[in-house]
Amino acid sequence: MAKSMKTVAMLATTFGCSVILVGCTAAMHPGSASNIVATAQLRDPAGVAHGTARIERVGTGSRVVVDGLALPPGDHGLHIHTVGLCEGPAFASAGPHWNPEMKMHGRDNPMGAHLGDLPNLQIGTNRTGTVTFDLPKGTAALLDSDGASIMVHAAPDDYKTDPSGNSGGRIACGVFVAG
Repeated sequence: MAKSMKTVAMLATTFGCSVILVGCTAAMHPGSASNIVATAQLRDPAGVAHGTARIERVGTGSRVVVDGLALPPGDHGLHIHTVGLCEGPAFASAGPHWNPEMKMHGRDNPMGAHLGDLPNLQIGTNRTGTVTFDLPKGTAALLDSDGASIMVHAAPDDYKTDPSGNSGGRIACGVFVAG
């Protein structure tokens, strides 16, 4: 109960709502607290914040918005992983990419792509960047008993090489928490 109230308070503060027993009253539009399915705080192995990710309900589908912060400039591979656990230093605890259909990696791979393959996160010279994309399937499987996480890699994803697109080490990870 305390964890869910903390999440409600965090979302209310983020979206400028007031929390009074019944929660937040916000207009239904993309990005509003009432459309948020899950959020994740991206952190490096030392626990330093590097942005956020959120899954929003959009019509009958889902959209993911990732805001990177204080990351090295350039393109970074971005993937959803099957376990909601981000233990450093290598974040191996997050498990493999979300791949319920047992496909290969990469949208350019003739055998791919699995559902955890996401577009690269482009970080500018100001060390910030945002990427928005729609998930092809629902999010129910992501928020199962062991949760899910989102991972930022050191290098760009080449969109074809199995298992992770040659995207290098895992530099930031966030656990999705139901909103």
